[in-house]
Amino acid sequence: MSHILINVVILGYCLLYIGDWGWSKVKWSIDMENFPIMLGVIVFSYTSQIFLPTLEGNMEDPSKFEWMLDWSHVWAAIFKAVFGYICFLTFQNDTQQVITNNLPSAGFKGLVNLFLVLKALLSYPLPYYAACELLERSLFRGKPKTVFPPIYDMDGELKVWGLAWREGVVVFTILLACFIPHFSILMGFIGNFTGTMLSLIWPCYFHLKLKRSTLETKTIAFDYFIIALGLVLGIIGMFDSGTALIKAYSVGY
Repeated sequence: MSHILINVVILGYCLLYIGDWGWSKVKWSIDMENFPIMLGVIVFSYTSQIFLPTLEGNMEDPSKFEWMLDWSHVWAAIFKAVFGYICFLTFQNDTQQVITNNLPSAGFKGLVNLFLVLKALLSYPLPYYAACELLERSLFRGKPKTVFPPIYDMDGELKVWGLAWREGVVVFTILLACFIPHFSILMGFIGNFTGTMLSLIWPCYFHLKLKRSTLETKTIAFDYFIIALGLVLGIIGMFDSGTALIKAYSVGY
């Protein structure tokens, strides 16, 4: 709900200045230096695959899952494109990495940022618990399966040091948010690594791993093509994003 409110507020503000929109500022050419970074940001915004099995399992009618997935991605792409376009027309070359920073009034900006914080707090548990579950399955099942002892007692309760571990994960993510200020470049770097892996490479790999014997040759070839494309885009994007991140820190902005 807070996310919808933020979008409505920002779009409403932009529409108030429709007469001042900078149509001539829009460039239709591709900036090849920054394109891999932006591609990583876009891919990062679609890394929802780890939540999809849980979502499908909790649907009242799982048969509509593919229909829901297709249309939700289509409308998400349309909305993101329109939202970004309108915001750039409004703020033009002064558009900030975090769009709420362009709002002129300190009080107005603070109110919107408050809703952003609420949105972050409400949406944080889903990826947080998914990440903790993956890490705990990989690290905390006891020897010889894993290096560390089980994180749960025999009765299924979380151990005290297990609670400290989970709190440490929260603190670690907060520290990342505090000490890495270049948000869009960081998103591009992460997106070019985790995004391409989650969105392009791993789905095709496991599709081939699980169903290769039943797939047509053209489907197999297409999966390999997507894997290769993901590897190329990921490597180029990580290099460009990493270079830009180093440059941003060296310049000091």
